[in-house]
Amino acid sequence: MSEEAIAHLSQADRVLAQLIRKVGPCLWAPDRQGTPFRALVKAVTYQQLNGTAAKTIFGRVKGLYPGKRFPRPEDILATPDEQLRGAGLSRAKTAAIKDIAAKTIDGTVPTSRMIARLSNEEIIARLTSIRGVGPWTVEMLLMFKLGRADVLPSTDYGVRKGFMLTYALAELPTPKQLLEHGERWRPFRSYASWYLWRALD
Repeated sequence: MSEEAIAHLSQADRVLAQLIRKVGPCLWAPDRQGTPFRALVKAVTYQQLNGTAAKTIFGRVKGLYPGKRFPRPEDILATPDEQLRGAGLSRAKTAAIKDIAAKTIDGTVPTSRMIARLSNEEIIARLTSIRGVGPWTVEMLLMFKLGRADVLPSTDYGVRKGFMLTYALAELPTPKQLLEHGERWRPFRSYASWYLWRALD
């Protein structure tokens, strides 16, 4: 798939082709382990934090449930807010994670088997009904958990900054400008996004 994607992107966009040549092979590899519930809890924990801080907090949350690889939704709902806050989650993130747990139990958050059959649009519509879960969080799940090839997180600062540098713009592109330009990258916009992140390295 990645060879086909790189050939398509290089042909469709000469400027992106230069970045692809500079960066080399695409190393984007989704982590298909775990459930959509786990992926959403992790994504919310990581929101607006640097990787090291987020990893520490995520580890502390998991540490509240000794003997389990990851808590079940029922475990999260039974945990007092103060304990989750004590692990480093903000009040808003604690509320969001509890809502993810409740929405997993009521079926809004699909199982791994079910989510594989849904389109990107259906997944975004379902999951953005959850407190604290916006389009960006779902786009990260689509890319890094489900490995969907055609996702362009147009509000992501790193993707926008990478685009600005690659295309020698004076300022960040708007999400709309990015989406319009990204039409030529279909159906491999996830690969283009990965390369734009690498432009910042």
